[in-house]
Amino acid sequence: MSCQKMETRILTYVDGRLKENERAEVEKHLEGCAACRVRANEFRAVGELLDELPMIEPSGAFNARVHALVAAEPEKRRSWFAWLTPSPRIAFVASMLLLATVWVGTRSGPEPPQIAPPDLQVVESADYDVISSFAPLSDLSQAPDDDADDSDATSQQQQPQQM
Repeated sequence: MSCQKMETRILTYVDGRLKENERAEVEKHLEGCAACRVRANEFRAVGELLDELPMIEPSGAFNARVHALVAAEPEKRRSWFAWLTPSPRIAFVASMLLLATVWVGTRSGPEPPQIAPPDLQVVESADYDVISSFAPLSDLSQAPDDDADDSDATSQQQQPQQM
């Protein structure tokens, strides 16, 4: 293990928070590296000194004082123009979106398929009145008109009332 990796693991080693395999690697490195061993011992010494200090407990009014100080802070006033100031990320995304839109808009799509000259005569002379000869639609023309039935029923109801 290199000394650079030891810099990131030495404090967790001293605190005893390393996994078993990582702890073995650190101990192996500490056996061969005097500089890292001194560093680990310094961390242990600082930890022991901190353990000797008495625990300080805040007074009962501490919480109330902190809340009062926070409440006394002036509120930052934001104008309604604040939402107009773009952040750099939004400006970047907007410019990329605009660039992509322009790029897609300027690209020419595939050319429409060309009709071969012999087929062009057939297409031009064809009768495309396919819907009028569609059999299921011919049955629909014989169906009774619902609106007509409704108007007949309402007119019959009105006649007896007039007499």
